[in-house]
Amino acid sequence: MFYRPEDGHGLPHNPFNAIVTPRPIGWISSRGKDGQDNLAPYSFFNAVAYVPPQVMFASTSAKADRGDTKDSVANIRETGVFCVNIVEYAMRDAMNQTSGAWDRDVDEFTLAGIDRAECDTIACSRVAGAPANLECKLTQIVTLPGEANVAVFGEVTGVHMRDDCLKDGMFDVLAFNPLARLGYRDYTVVRDTFALNRPGE
Repeated sequence: MFYRPEDGHGLPHNPFNAIVTPRPIGWISSRGKDGQDNLAPYSFFNAVAYVPPQVMFASTSAKADRGDTKDSVANIRETGVFCVNIVEYAMRDAMNQTSGAWDRDVDEFTLAGIDRAECDTIACSRVAGAPANLECKLTQIVTLPGEANVAVFGEVTGVHMRDDCLKDGMFDVLAFNPLARLGYRDYTVVRDTFALNRPGE
């Protein structure tokens, strides 16, 4: 099968995000200038550079009470900071609860019963029990083609790692089993790994 996105795919559901899988989930915490905390998952997320360490996530829809975007992007525009919280399998239900299109005055930490802690390098809350948290300062917001599509880039200014996830000096993903997004309503979880040496190593 071949299709041009501009012509449609003719399938019951859009296959695009089922093709680009698995995708890590950026559980983004942010705080508005009014002090209101927000927590929401984004599956268009990844690391993009080592030095300095940088990440990005993309928001692809809008809410009526935020105009052209969603709470996360609106807050980051106001304050210039955000935190990426890594999602483990054990927190899948809490993460999913925070994915709703809640009103801007809803605190998803409270809604989903998630313990929070204050970040060290930025004025923002983080998921206290997460395997890792990446504190970020905004570097740029890029407007993408399409309605409400924006990519948010940030430089990592602080890194938290849960002590039980460090094994022999390495961050061990099998200690917590990262959750990843597939297509449609599907997710997957990392439960095994293997190593490959690059040519010449």
